[in-house]
Amino acid sequence: MVFNSLAFVGFFIVVFTFHRLPFPWPAKKINLLALNYLFFASYHPAYVLLLLISTAVDWCAGLALDRTQSIGLRRLWLSLSLIVNLGLLGFFKYINFVLANSNAVLSYLGYDYSSPSLDILLPIGISFYTFQTLSYTFDVYRRKLTATKSFTDFAVYVSFFPQLVAGPIVRASDFMYQLARERKASRNEIAWGLSLLVLGLFAKTILADQVFAPVADSVYASVARVTFAEAWIGTLAFSGQIYFDFCGYSLCAIGAALCLGFALPDNFK
Repeated sequence: MVFNSLAFVGFFIVVFTFHRLPFPWPAKKINLLALNYLFFASYHPAYVLLLLISTAVDWCAGLALDRTQSIGLRRLWLSLSLIVNLGLLGFFKYINFVLANSNAVLSYLGYDYSSPSLDILLPIGISFYTFQTLSYTFDVYRRKLTATKSFTDFAVYVSFFPQLVAGPIVRASDFMYQLARERKASRNEIAWGLSLLVLGLFAKTILADQVFAPVADSVYASVARVTFAEAWIGTLAFSGQIYFDFCGYSLCAIGAALCLGFALPDNFK
């Protein structure tokens, strides 16, 4: 469910509508959490478990780090967070790379063995939510942040759908305090949020996908030898494609959050 899809438009209308209903704030947070997980599950339902594992491990680690004075135990909890989060990230991103290179090394050494390639789909947004939840653990470890006792608040922070897939990565100190009281966007905030959504969609769908991507693709897909000028044009076009892709997504994320009354940090100035 990407921002430039009709599915997201329908989903966002549902989220916005539920967020404006006169429910108590704790109920609204639980509702938002459920919708966050529904958004993530739209890519691959089974990988919701990975998001839940990272969230639960770092929430428990944060509580333990907050109340533990022993340096050894604090390092142990931090290590547990690192092993679980980076272990999951490393496995899903690099296991086939490791297997392929292991096969090459074994073949070079004279061993006739070929390990099977694992058909693993990379979980969407795993890099972003992994480093986001790890940043919380490190902040608590360094005593820059007090661990939250509310699992719901922490889970909403980690899974907040506008920035879950491609950022911007949000530190807990910039977001968690916003969950303490009810967030309800004013008309001015909704107007600005929708404006940022439109601007972000323009950057993504028009500038990145329609203006820069075709130029970059034509150069990099060329079987003929390219000229000096064509090489530079292709390189600059690819840079523009990447920039406006992430810039557009970040603007959409900030705009969608603002429509719900949440402020995400600026990105891509």
